[in-house]
Amino acid sequence: MEIESLKQIVEGVLLAAGGPMSLNQINALFPDDEKPGHGAIREALAALDADLEGRAVELVEVGSGFRIQIRSPLMPVVSQLWSEKPPRYSRALLETLAIIAYRQPITRSDIEQIRGVAVSSTILRTLQEREWIKVVGHRDVPGRPELLGTTKAFLDYFNLRSLDQLPTLAEIKDIDNLEPELELTHPAPSDSDESASGPEDSQPATGAEAGAEADANRNDREDTRNEAEEQADEQENADEEGRSRQSADSTDHDSDIGRRSTEEPEESVQHDSGPPDREPHG
Repeated sequence: MEIESLKQIVEGVLLAAGGPMSLNQINALFPDDEKPGHGAIREALAALDADLEGRAVELVEVGSGFRIQIRSPLMPVVSQLWSEKPPRYSRALLETLAIIAYRQPITRSDIEQIRGVAVSSTILRTLQEREWIKVVGHRDVPGRPELLGTTKAFLDYFNLRSLDQLPTLAEIKDIDNLEPELELTHPAPSDSDESASGPEDSQPATGAEAGAEADANRNDREDTRNEAEEQADEQENADEEGRSRQSADSTDHDSDIGRRSTEEPEESVQHDSGPPDREPHG
């Protein structure tokens, strides 16, 4: 099959597919006696990539294969077509995901040791529901804790072919540079600042400013909810430890009471069995 014809077929397949297509998947679409093979498909993909140069769409290779997608610089405008806003994630979730990506396979206790705080079950459940992480095995230690690692869906979402394309830790100066919009908490203005503000400061906010303020408030509530869930998990663990200690103390206390109850009757019998100190008066 000529490369030009194969290029058109591959372009149609990638446009119709609901996700990335690997070389094996593309090759399997052809009859047995007409399969082009991986080499020819790669040539067709290279020709397609050259044709899309300067177009609104581009050909990219991710963890699961190849796909055609809108170029990133156009997304701020194109995304207005969808009313549903992209999900926003808390700092704790992104930190947990980054630790798993760079240190995998890793256990939950290892993540907690690195972060210095307990990992919320809600965070791990969210990452698993997004199919960004999965259980890849168990560590051969008492209890056999689960080992967590990233998935191909994680690579697809972040436009990565492999984990080797992740930026090195030396290149990441601060996680705030990756997600600057996560810093949404602003100090409330003091009374002196309000009194010092002039008439220009008291002007009503424009529509864009009001929308930005609403988004910030909504994200503040989401971050607060995530923090509350983490604190609830930590409190639950603390309460469980408290109940265990209380149960142990209660058992020891009951044992002491049982010993005293068996000893007291003997003392009472010995005290009453002796003769009276003096005779009663007539």
